[in-house]
Amino acid sequence: MIKASFHRNDDKKIDSLMILGHADSGPYGQDIVCAAVSAVTIGTINNLEKLTKIQPQIVLDEVNGGHLGCRITDAVSHDSALLLENLYETLLDIADSYPDNIKVMLQKNTIEFN
Repeated sequence: MIKASFHRNDDKKIDSLMILGHADSGPYGQDIVCAAVSAVTIGTINNLEKLTKIQPQIVLDEVNGGHLGCRITDAVSHDSALLLENLYETLLDIADSYPDNIKVMLQKNTIEFN
């Protein structure tokens, strides 16, 4: 199961996220849940860099997959907040359709990268 954790700062803006695990909804290369989560998450992070010109802190496992984290270390701009809120809502929609494959949650504490 994919576990997507998000943290909101004191201004209620998402400032970090961590995506862990595998959907296991189909064979490797044909897992539509994994493909959807990967596409929207990587697209959002790429667009944070392209459209808002920020350089978020990123952690990922490019070899095994199933591990992607993003943290905004500066103030969260309106545009960054909108992109991250869109990602959160999109992943909630995917979780509604595939509750056995992805869980989306908010964390009270800042997400730490190990």
